[in-house]
Amino acid sequence: MSDEGFRVTFTPSGRRGNASPGATVLDAARQIGADIDSVCGGRGICGRCQVTVGSAPGMPASPDALSAPGPTEIDYKGKRPLATDHRLACAAIICDDVVIDVPPDSQVHRQVVRKRAEVVAIDVDPVVRLHYIEVAEPTLDDAGSDLGRILAALKGQWGLSGLTVDPALIAELQPVLRQSNWEVTVAVHTGTELTAIWPGFRDLALGVAYDVGSTTIAAHLCDLASGDVLASAGVMNPQIRFGEDLMSRVSFVMMNPGGERQLTAVVREAMDHLIGELVTEAGVTREDILEVTVVGNPIMHHLVLGIDPTPLGTAPFALAVDEAVTGTPSQIGLDVHPGGRLYLLPCIAGHVGADAAAAVLSEGPHRGDAVQLLVDVGTNAEIVLGSSAGLLAASSPTGPAFEGAQISAGQRAAPGAIERVRVDRESLEPRFKVIGSDLWSDEDGFAAAVEKTGITGICGSGIIEAIAELYLAGVISHDGVIRGDHLRIVADGRTSSYVLDADASILVTQPDVRAIQLAKAALYAGVKLLMGHLGVDTVDEIRLAGAFGSHIDTKYAMVLGLIPDCDLARVSSAGNAAGTGSMMALLSRAARIEIERVATEIEKIETATEARFQELFVGAMAIPHATDRFPQLAGVVELPPRDTPPARAGGRTARRARAEGSAQ
Repeated sequence: MSDEGFRVTFTPSGRRGNASPGATVLDAARQIGADIDSVCGGRGICGRCQVTVGSAPGMPASPDALSAPGPTEIDYKGKRPLATDHRLACAAIICDDVVIDVPPDSQVHRQVVRKRAEVVAIDVDPVVRLHYIEVAEPTLDDAGSDLGRILAALKGQWGLSGLTVDPALIAELQPVLRQSNWEVTVAVHTGTELTAIWPGFRDLALGVAYDVGSTTIAAHLCDLASGDVLASAGVMNPQIRFGEDLMSRVSFVMMNPGGERQLTAVVREAMDHLIGELVTEAGVTREDILEVTVVGNPIMHHLVLGIDPTPLGTAPFALAVDEAVTGTPSQIGLDVHPGGRLYLLPCIAGHVGADAAAAVLSEGPHRGDAVQLLVDVGTNAEIVLGSSAGLLAASSPTGPAFEGAQISAGQRAAPGAIERVRVDRESLEPRFKVIGSDLWSDEDGFAAAVEKTGITGICGSGIIEAIAELYLAGVISHDGVIRGDHLRIVADGRTSSYVLDADASILVTQPDVRAIQLAKAALYAGVKLLMGHLGVDTVDEIRLAGAFGSHIDTKYAMVLGLIPDCDLARVSSAGNAAGTGSMMALLSRAARIEIERVATEIEKIETATEARFQELFVGAMAIPHATDRFPQLAGVVELPPRDTPPARAGGRTARRARAEGSAQ
């Protein structure tokens, strides 16, 4: 051990550094910047952080380099079995110089980022504009200041008066004016402040719109004059290694003094890295970027700003600030033009953030008479309901099940993950599609198509379709119980599981069904709570936003009871509505004024303090619901009777079982 601690090398990333005495492998990974996944934030529950001891030239593998397994690992009963020779990074303490191999299943960076901004009509009216001016040269008879000459030129040639100037810009004025023969282009922000200057004529001014999600960060590079999207990029939010969901990250901060600085540092680094990707793709420079907008849920919003998020983890869930925030990109670690400006959209309430405000701006429920349900489906679902007559908002703690966590074979959307499922009503045989292939599992060429990635697990859209299909086939009851006598229905302790793949490595287990029931019940209860407050029994249209909401099949979302009954023709994906709203605020000054007004008018309903929430939650546990009827869904999908018996082997088919159940 050196004076700085033990030397640790992570493979395959190659990241290396020193670990302090007593540090766990996960502690070292966080300190060094190596990606190790962690759902539970280092509590030894999820099993996502499994690693092995590796080797390198001159450093053979030595299990003694890590502490012997302690109670956390010996008594481990997490969702993912602890494989032979694997250690939990959150429990194994580094005792010597060591090479740590991080298996693919424990890496964060493998995940597919689906977020892209949707193309919408935006009235381009950016807050920053470029103005080319010809400045009068000083003479002995008129030796006024160069700044005064620029301001006079802007007034005379553009009708702009009363401008202030960024103090950092003053030192640039004289050399630029003389270099350019007194012909320059300047940037004016909000019609009031001079923020940048260039020699000669220039017509390129760019901006970046961010959507900082708890799982992914998306960024879009836009031409501020034309509104064109020049490039888009996304990355997994590196905070995931500190905790899968938002509350895990808040808990990390609570348990680790100064933890908010770590979370802030990694998210800012990722945001700045995306700028590098964007400018490279578009063939421009960082100094071309003059404006940045940011949206995110309240915890992401606060961490980007460097604000301790712990007050958001306990009642009354008070925000440090809910108004729009302005500043400079450099204040959040972004390397752009020194005269660039930063704008964060307003938050609505403690658990309904700037991302929800951006989605409202994009989808515009307040602009029409139709009662619109807008849902951003994520680890913490944000729900907005209403019309031009008024909007209500709430958040619902769905947890990470929709993103593959808490599911026995669950994973995020990545190549090899099952994303589509169909179950034959007669034979109960499944067929499925995996990310990375356009073929169904029963089509010729499927095996070859997935040979490289294999079938690695099932993502959120896949598990929802699997459970909904099994319900429609009678394998899963109205109450969510897997039952039946069939080769694919196998005993699993005191419950049963359904075998999905040929190798019997991917099962739909009873705990999987329960995890999805809990998540969907939380969301549905939040929706019903808002419907009650609004005084409506039905909604006119439903928009599903967010990466997961954009990919889910709306029919199966309704079969499962994730959303209320509605004309399926009026249920659709909103795409990355938060990213689109961020882009609208980037490109339109009027959009900023609009959302700042609307955000103050939205009435927030706090689910945590609503007495009816638990009652609504219990009813929503059933599939699709204990008492609510779905007449519009029943018009397009054959829903099983409430007492449908399971299909059985030996010739009795699911269709016959439903017929018998109807006759009883």
